Amino acid sequence: MTRILFICYGNICRSPMAEFVMRDMVKKAGREGEFSIASAATSTEEIGNGVYPPARRMLREHGIDCAGKTARQMTRQDYDRYDLLIGMDGANLRSMRRICGGDPEDKLRLLLNYAGLDRDVADPWYTGDFQATWQDVNAGCRALLAAIDRGEP
Repeated sequence: MTRILFICYGNICRSPMAEFVMRDMVKKAGREGEFSIASAATSTEEIGNGVYPPARRMLREHGIDCAGKTARQMTRQDYDRYDLLIGMDGANLRSMRRICGGDPEDKLRLLLNYAGLDRDVADPWYTGDFQATWQDVNAGCRALLAAIDRGEP
């Protein structure tokens, strides 16, 4: 089983979008049993809050339900629980390293690097552009799944 934790600052926009997009992809491929997929925040600001309404609407437009998801903060223990911890931007990655006390097993990654892009996932909290975030997350998750299928970390 491949265990993936997607991470952003608040766990109400980008990382839950990635979580539910990836869940949808593996479900449609009939591979749900091969994966454990979740998401978390680097901050405590949104803990307990649901997915931000515009992000929820974007998922729903694509037939994806995220009902019941609430924000949680990642912990040091997540490093041991997950095979891959995927951040949405460079600031997330720095915070992830701090929370995890480093990355001795090379598990901390950036989502868009899988798609061959050297940039952050667009943050709709600041841009208001949930379509751009959808496109980034979709491209990143597709490339991540392909990398896993090739046996790459």
